[in-house]
Amino acid sequence: MTPEARLQASLELLDAIHAATSPADRTVAAYFRARRYIGAKDRAAVSDLAYAVLRHRARLDWWAGRADDPRAASLKGRNRSRVIAELCLARGWRADAVATVFAGGKHAAVALSESERCLVDALAGRALDDPAQPLWVRGNFPEWVEPSLREALGDGLDAEVAALNRKAPLDLRVNTLKTDRETARAALASQGVTAVPTPFSPVGLRVNGKVNLAVLPAFRDGLVEVQDEGSQLAALLVGAVPGMRVCDFCAGAGGKTLAMAAGMDNRGHIVACDVLAGRLDRSADRLRRAGVHNVRRQPLEHERDRWVKRHGGGFDRVLVDAPCSGTGTWRRNPDAPWRLDPSDLRRLCGLQDR
Repeated sequence: MTPEARLQASLELLDAIHAATSPADRTVAAYFRARRYIGAKDRAAVSDLAYAVLRHRARLDWWAGRADDPRAASLKGRNRSRVIAELCLARGWRADAVATVFAGGKHAAVALSESERCLVDALAGRALDDPAQPLWVRGNFPEWVEPSLREALGDGLDAEVAALNRKAPLDLRVNTLKTDRETARAALASQGVTAVPTPFSPVGLRVNGKVNLAVLPAFRDGLVEVQDEGSQLAALLVGAVPGMRVCDFCAGAGGKTLAMAAGMDNRGHIVACDVLAGRLDRSADRLRRAGVHNVRRQPLEHERDRWVKRHGGGFDRVLVDAPCSGTGTWRRNPDAPWRLDPSDLRRLCGLQDR
């Protein structure tokens, strides 16, 4: 792809992310799945620009809103203006370079309008960060969220916000039903993937950089599963051991279910529940690939489903990963903060209480 075509694809991807109700990573995967003709290097360039815009969104909008020319300031909040600001502020492009890549014509982004040229002129030569930016701008989240975060995190807020704006590593959980950590690590190395043990999870491996797991035998054969270290630890803390009856009450696509099944050595019984039957259905392939056979999937209508009443007191362990604000996923889905509003928090808190 030409630089102009890559830019246009990034704009299309950003529009798709903002139009979707699903998290950014799923939208990105679907976008490229529908365009298999896009090569690996082009996919990386397109997604890198789109994710950079998402991670810098608040600062890009802050700068656009402070443009001297009102025509430029009026562009605040548009994906094209954010991409322009990203190129000028974060990547240090000169005005003529920005104009060149917005070339117009087939497979290229529409040429810059007069207002957009004013924006380029206003931003060229400036830096992304500015001492006048408030925390919510630097942290890339809505202003209304800051008091709640400050109450929860106190003096650690700045460090936590900075961490949430860094790229998330790729964490893998070793499937102990089939292998151990060092053997899995060696298998990945033989397939060109360097992994190191996670600092806290005894069954985790961390990969830095982009990896197409779907083509790796270690993944296809069920030796490893994608799972953040935090989720691995949550599953381990349940303390599920062989012979127990365990309920994963909000199982989703089954990541923690798989982890607990491995810890139980496939002995005992796990019931994976969720109110979204489609998510449970997606766990079937993962269970099969991992060699798990002590799990039953149970769709629920709601948290007080008849099945719940019938089986009260019938489990040794119940894991409730209740629906939440998703703050912990902001590193991986930097669009997520902007999907929240105060009514969502009130609704989610009520659901968690129930």
